[in-house]
This record gives sequence, C-alpha cells and structure tokens, in this order.
Amino acid sequence: MKFRMAFAGFGVVAQGLTELLIEKKSLLKQQYGMEWDILAISDLHKGSILDPKGLDMPSVLAHLKKKQTLKGYPAPTTGFNVMEMIDQAPANMLVEVTYTNVKTGQPAANHIKKALHKKWHVATTNKGPIINYGKELIQLAKDNNIGLGFEGVVMSGTPTIGLVMRNLAGSCFSEIKGILNGTTNYILSEMEKGLTYSIALHQAQQLGYAEADPTSDVEGWDALGKIIILSHLLMNSHITLDEAHRQGITHITLQDIKEAQKNDQRYKLLARSTQKDGNITVSVMPELIPQGDPLASVQGATNALTLSTDTLGDITIIGAGAGKRETGYSLLTDILYINHHFGRQ
Repeated sequence: MKFRMAFAGFGVVAQGLTELLIEKKSLLKQQYGMEWDILAISDLHKGSILDPKGLDMPSVLAHLKKKQTLKGYPAPTTGFNVMEMIDQAPANMLVEVTYTNVKTGQPAANHIKKALHKKWHVATTNKGPIINYGKELIQLAKDNNIGLGFEGVVMSGTPTIGLVMRNLAGSCFSEIKGILNGTTNYILSEMEKGLTYSIALHQAQQLGYAEADPTSDVEGWDALGKIIILSHLLMNSHITLDEAHRQGITHITLQDIKEAQKNDQRYKLLARSTQKDGNITVSVMPELIPQGDPLASVQGATNALTLSTDTLGDITIIGAGAGKRETGYSLLTDILYINHHFGRQ
C-alpha cells in the first residue's frame, strides 16, 4: 500500500516519525509492501507547504534544522491551515500531531473528523480527541472502513494500546494502574537523590522532559487523560475528566520523600481505574507504595502499567514514556497496522 501523507503539526514527534520513515524506507517496502510520500505539512508556528508530487523530506528536515521554520522552502503551495490542507491535499492519510488540549480535544478532533469523512486513514499521538471523542472517532473510522491509530497516546512507543486491545482481547479488567507521566516520575526519582522539588523540576525542563509551563504534567492532567482513555477502551466507561479525582505532586516535599524512604516506601504519581460491582472510579494522585511493588522500581522518565485481568492475573508493562524516536515509532506501528489491515483492499 502507498500512503500519501499530510501532517497536521510538524514538531519533535512528527520529525521523529519522518526520520524513521526515511531510515527504514527500503525495509518497509521489502518486508511490508508499504510505500510512502509526504505531500503536505501544516504547522501553526513553522508554516505550511504542499507538493502533490511529494515533498523531498530529507531536504525539508535539513531546511528546518537550519531555518527552524518552513518559511522560504520552495513548494508549489504554501500558507494554508490544517482544515484547508485536508481540502487541498491529494492524500490518503492524516498524521495528527498538533498541540494537545486534554480538556476539549480541539482543534485536533475536528482535523481528525474531517479526514475520516474524506476516507483518509489517521494516525495520531494526540490524547485530547481520544479522551473527548474517542468512541465517536472509532465508530466513524469503522463506518468509513478506514484505519484510525492512536498507539502513542498512552505510553508513547511502548506497546500498550495494541497489546491490550488485541493480545488481551476477551479479558476483563478489574483494575488498571500505572505511572503514566515520565516527567513527574523523573522529578520524584531525583528528589530521592536529595534534590528539592523546584530543582528537580528545573532539571527536568533543561533535559526536555518538562515544558516551560509544566502544569499538565505536575498537576496530573496528562496522566489523567491517559487513564481515562484506558478506562474507556478496556472498561467501557464513560467517565469524564471532571468526574475523576486528580491531585498532582507539587505539594510533596523533600522531607516527605525522606520519611517514605525510612519506611521502605516510595512516592509515585499513580493513575488508577478500578472496576467493582459495575462501578468504575478513576483517579490520579501521589501514593506511597512498598519497595517490593513492581511499580516502585520504575525510575526516571520511564512509564509502567499494571493490568489486573481475569485471564492472566496481573501483567506489568514497563518502557519509554516519551522521546522523539520512541513516540515517532508509535506512529509508525499505527501506519504498519493500517497497511496490514487495509492494504489488500
């Protein structure tokens, strides 16, 4: 199958995917029968370019590295927004990687809806649309017999969505809990080494784990969005952000960390979805867990998830929760899955 891609957003994750596509071009064709061209890019800050014949992506990446925006890059069509791009580009896939708004899912949700209505396949790492419109978007993709992939919305490149939806099909889940935000886990890990919260946060920002405004991470919004997605998918819940309990890590002091260590415990920002007697509760909050818990050993910017199933007992997944290449890879796995299931049609 040949994918003619249009990118909504072209930041770190989109560039990570592009680098992987270039690096693995021969392998993708030989082993999976998959070919690709990138026809269009629309980014709010970097600008917009479109070439119906396909953009020279090594040249685009080199231009961005030198100029930081797409301004001045030679392309037949420039200066359009994402919705206009979906109207104009002769594409068959949207890669949606614009800014995440967990509270509304917009404008990314409208981008995805428009693409699905045009019978474009979609791959996204954007949590907002899946939190707020997930079931609607999944149904819309089914109705149009096209692929919608969102592997990267929970644990970036670490296989999670595909694993639980396909390899654990038929299982019932009594609890889903995990460390779903690498930034806060890094901060808590550094505080165990003796750093104060503010110094650990500053260090996380310098390393690129935390944004200049870290609110989404440290106040628990990011982790909450991810556990709600899992709750919707695995427990068929309809719980919203406002109905869940959320508490971040900003109140945890170095003294709290030291006291936990004395008692052979650790603080972790845990996201939980628990199902009991038909009732589902969802929360994100710092919890003290014993050193023997599998999640206690997860340090740094790593993510982990424990699934309590009726078929296999507890299963814990540990892996990268962030990163340019890692998150870009999650998009590549979505594209390959769509290629496998729709490429023969």
